[in-house]
Amino acid sequence: MYYFKPIVTPVGELKLVASDSGLAGILWENDDPKRTRFLPQTRDDDHPILIETERQLSEYFTGARRCFELPLDFVGTEFQKKVWQALVAIPFGETRSYSQIAREIGHPLAVRAVGAANGRNPLSIVAPCHRVIGANGKLTGFAGGLDIKAFLLALEAPQKPLVLADETQPGRVGAVMQTE
Repeated sequence: MYYFKPIVTPVGELKLVASDSGLAGILWENDDPKRTRFLPQTRDDDHPILIETERQLSEYFTGARRCFELPLDFVGTEFQKKVWQALVAIPFGETRSYSQIAREIGHPLAVRAVGAANGRNPLSIVAPCHRVIGANGKLTGFAGGLDIKAFLLALEAPQKPLVLADETQPGRVGAVMQTE
């Protein structure tokens, strides 16, 4: 059984999902329902894991929190769980490429599989898939959208300009956001 609670954040409404074991999902307002599946679900605004997650996310968005201390309940394949654990290990304010993650988990040739697992990460922000960028340093796909990815990275490293990739034309820069 899964429990959920919707919350309003600076990046829009998020749906927090927990099991009795831990936080299982942080889903975006317009998330693809096929990307993650947590069934059955019951709304529970008083679930202790959901309340604590909301508190820690609030601290994160105000700049008072740099890491999360929550029990996590990853639901996926063993390979996906390896990738998601690698995401959790990326330090606040730093980024990694898909190939770096592949090497870190001992599968240096599985760059595309790492990208696919990253795209199915059910715990956005807490398992910071927004910290994974293209090998060329540009921002690439993100379930919450590239503008939110840029916002989260700017929140963590406000002194760095962020370059958005133009997804309609690979290799072409779409915009630079100054984050100072």
